[in-house]
Amino acid sequence: MAARITYARNEQLRTIKPGYPGNKLFGAQFANGETLYTPDFSNVFRWKFLTENPQKEEKKADTWTPEVVSCSEFLRGQDDGLVWLGHASFVLRTGGTTLLFDPLLFDSAFLKRRHPLPCRPEELVNIDLLLLSHGHRDHLDEASIRLLARQNPQLRVLSSLRMGPLLRGMAPGLPVQEAGWWQQYDLGPAAPLEMYYLPAAHWHRRGLADVNRVLWGSFLLRAQGKLIYFAADSAYAGHFEEIERQFGPIDICLVGIGAYKPTFMMQLSHTNPHEAAKAANVLRAGHVVPMHHGTFDLSDEPASEPLRTLRDVATGNMLRGELHTPAVGEVMRWPEWD
Repeated sequence: MAARITYARNEQLRTIKPGYPGNKLFGAQFANGETLYTPDFSNVFRWKFLTENPQKEEKKADTWTPEVVSCSEFLRGQDDGLVWLGHASFVLRTGGTTLLFDPLLFDSAFLKRRHPLPCRPEELVNIDLLLLSHGHRDHLDEASIRLLARQNPQLRVLSSLRMGPLLRGMAPGLPVQEAGWWQQYDLGPAAPLEMYYLPAAHWHRRGLADVNRVLWGSFLLRAQGKLIYFAADSAYAGHFEEIERQFGPIDICLVGIGAYKPTFMMQLSHTNPHEAAKAANVLRAGHVVPMHHGTFDLSDEPASEPLRTLRDVATGNMLRGELHTPAVGEVMRWPEWD
């Protein structure tokens, strides 16, 4: 029997896209727009046991890691700035409000950091808003959530539909505001910024029986007259054009460039460097900051390939915006960017 089709959104929040009914559900599973995507375990088996990586020796010899500098002084201060903590984790400060995106502060059995954090996890205090794009373990880490909730009593979480119960199992009492795609979070009348939850082409799974039960997406921040887009995990799809049509040119685009090989395994989950550049161009991004590379070994491409390829794209004038390739921990003074 075909799964029942329904639509979900947070009725307490404003939906900004005219006529949008909410996120489509096939039974209990969220969809990528109109289409249900369920990852096939046979692809994992094919990748791990039946496929030889043609770049195996190149990858083994490639020991590149991002440069790391301390961001401790920035964390102690009040200046506006943007700091990459590695992978998809960023700290952004604007007008005295500090935001933290998708923090992964500790190693686990399956995720071993290839470079150190640019700060001690205990230094991540005075965080106002914790933004969680989706539930995969390299973006939603239980140990990180517990620590941040403990040392930031004022912390509020902005995330996706059905994320609340998952987070309450990690940090009971942590305030969570859930949004569907094309919804604006309610930050209060005095908030110095606006925040929107927007589409991404991805999926959810943490256990055996929760496939696509929690929504995934991306974030758009409007602050100091600029639009900052955090693409999170996403394949290349039509939502980039939709976002540009809704908001116009994006000032700063934080976009993933790693974990794209083998194609049959990764193409419906992540953008490769050429796709990331295409997405940034479609968004008419003035500035591009790559992420999701160099920190963890998640796929078959050599460690230095994603950033090297994106730099070649930019050098060849195939990237519309200005490319920024910061060290991990380097403070980017984004309000000063034209």
